[in-house]
Amino acid sequence: MIQQTVKLLCAAGTALLLQGCIQQVQLGGGNYDATMPQEIPAAAAATGAIFQAGHDIALFENAVARHVGDTITISLMESTAAQKSSSTTTAKKTAANVTPPSFAGHAVAELTGGISSNNSFDGSGDSSLSNKLEGQVTVTVARRLTNGNLVVRGQKWITINQGREFVRIQGIIRPVDILPDNTVPSSKVADAVISYGGQGALADANTPGLLSRFFNSVLNPM
Repeated sequence: MIQQTVKLLCAAGTALLLQGCIQQVQLGGGNYDATMPQEIPAAAAATGAIFQAGHDIALFENAVARHVGDTITISLMESTAAQKSSSTTTAKKTAANVTPPSFAGHAVAELTGGISSNNSFDGSGDSSLSNKLEGQVTVTVARRLTNGNLVVRGQKWITINQGREFVRIQGIIRPVDILPDNTVPSSKVADAVISYGGQGALADANTPGLLSRFFNSVLNPM
């Protein structure tokens, strides 16, 4: 029994260690890498015309993102709050008495009986959640959909002392929601995935050890 427990501990520790290594490698890359603009084909020899393909300038439009590879700034204004409480109280009481029978005009007291039961339950719960994230992240347009909407994604890394923090975001925006200064609020980003985390001494100090994670996981046989 002891040998099996030791084997389970070793296997769980190895799995958690490998998982941590995989997350460490993927933390700075993946689908959040900047998207480069499409290559402009080599211009043909000038024919004397004024217009040259690939070098046009929009004179009557705002200089905002509209092509793959263009940059756009997402203004993070995330603030959520949720609260839930519940209370349940139940009670049930049952009683039954048996009247003693009579024999020869006399009641038989020995046959007197009764049954009673009393059940009660009282439970309550309270849960609350709140978070707030503010700032700006400049991302790139990764794809332009057929309806004109833009798929954007990007990340920002900040190194402070011995730690690194990152903010990542990806989602879909409408060109009409882009403000003249080439920004869009995060509340206008559809299917938004916003991540905030970090690496370094502070992040490691807030992470439970391998044994703690094992005993708090479903792999714990106890």
